[in-house]
Amino acid sequence: MENNLSLAEQWKTLQPELIKSFGDSLYMISVSIIITVIVGLFLGIVLFLTSNRLLFKNVFIYKTVDFLVNTIRSIPFIILLVFLIPFTLFLLGKSTGPTGAIVPLTVAAIPLFTRLVDTSLNEIDYGVIESAVASGASLKLIVKEVLIPEAMFGIIQSITLTLINLIAFSAMAGVVGGGGIGDLAIRYGYYRFDNFTMWITVILLIILVQITQYIGNTISKKFKKN
Repeated sequence: MENNLSLAEQWKTLQPELIKSFGDSLYMISVSIIITVIVGLFLGIVLFLTSNRLLFKNVFIYKTVDFLVNTIRSIPFIILLVFLIPFTLFLLGKSTGPTGAIVPLTVAAIPLFTRLVDTSLNEIDYGVIESAVASGASLKLIVKEVLIPEAMFGIIQSITLTLINLIAFSAMAGVVGGGGIGDLAIRYGYYRFDNFTMWITVILLIILVQITQYIGNTISKKFKKN
């Protein structure tokens, strides 16, 4: 993209790449958040149950999951991207492109969401759990009818926060050819010294984060208890 083009011409030239990159980012983020919510919710519940004496206290399981969560969370995402390349190649046959970026995105997001779910569950009034146990409800019923509904506000907020982190992670995935908005910013904005593209990608990411936060806040308010 030439620097002597007018803003209108630059915008017209950028549009096809921008649309493709935005679509790639949505694809990466959507698949990653679905997997993250499924796995992270399960692990978060496991952490809570195995640390609670009234439910399913198990020190070995708790410490194992807790160690894995803390270990992965301690690795910066940019390092995790490179570290997981062999695993991604083994799993998918390629480590670049939007599909290749899903693996490190998911691996990075699951520990974060797991910890947030565990925190949300720990905020439940202990008396509610005691009442459920005293009533003779099964562990499965307590999880389904008590824990998840009581922690739903926190869980929705956790999904929102995880989504916002995934947006940031997906932008960084462009460093290793992961595609998406980050890849566009690096290929056009950084390598070609194209400030216009850099500004557009930054503004687009800001808008995406703001929309995500607004939707998350709106949905979570419906589950907020007085």
